[in-house]
Amino acid sequence: MTNQFVLFYRRHLPHIQPPGSTIFVTFRLYGSIPREVIETLAEIARQADKRLRAALPHQRARLALLEHKRMFVCWDDALDRAGYGPTWLRNDEVACVVAETLRYWEDVKYDLLAYTIMPNHVHVLFTPLPVGKESDIYHRLPDIMQSIKGYTAWRANRILGRRGHFWQEESYDHFVRNERELKRIVRYIVNNPVKAGLVHTPEEWKWTYSKWGWEP
Repeated sequence: MTNQFVLFYRRHLPHIQPPGSTIFVTFRLYGSIPREVIETLAEIARQADKRLRAALPHQRARLALLEHKRMFVCWDDALDRAGYGPTWLRNDEVACVVAETLRYWEDVKYDLLAYTIMPNHVHVLFTPLPVGKESDIYHRLPDIMQSIKGYTAWRANRILGRRGHFWQEESYDHFVRNERELKRIVRYIVNNPVKAGLVHTPEEWKWTYSKWGWEP
């Protein structure tokens, strides 16, 4: 059911990942959204899927993007409330491990553009790099996420003195289409702690980074 609401819109997008495209990824702690909320989101996704299937072919791309944005807002609002499940990323040592890992792969697997580490989820924006200097093959998103999530889960569990799942397996990802959308996403990332009521200004949240500062 979870995969259904995460993936429903992808069947209708008119493109595949362009080489080196910029990617906006959100990944969250295991068990950070209650089952009843996931079921509600899944139902919203099913209804959206029906609308997309019923739409005329030339309308589907635009409608899919609108539904995509609507689903993301619903999902992220549920996470921002942090009213259910673990908030292990409130632990400064754990958050620091995540931040250091994101920076570790910078200029190795990707060009890191922005991130924010929230109490129960992470937003990150990056552009995958070629696997070699003369290569036209780029680092794959699943490999990048495994590098980030695998190591940080191991380190975080040691810090917290626990075992078991740390990150939820699935994540939200979106390939950025143009400069205007890129700037909108950067603004969203740096302002997410403010939107969630954690701080009054983006500068106050120490687990946020943007290559362009607070106003891209």
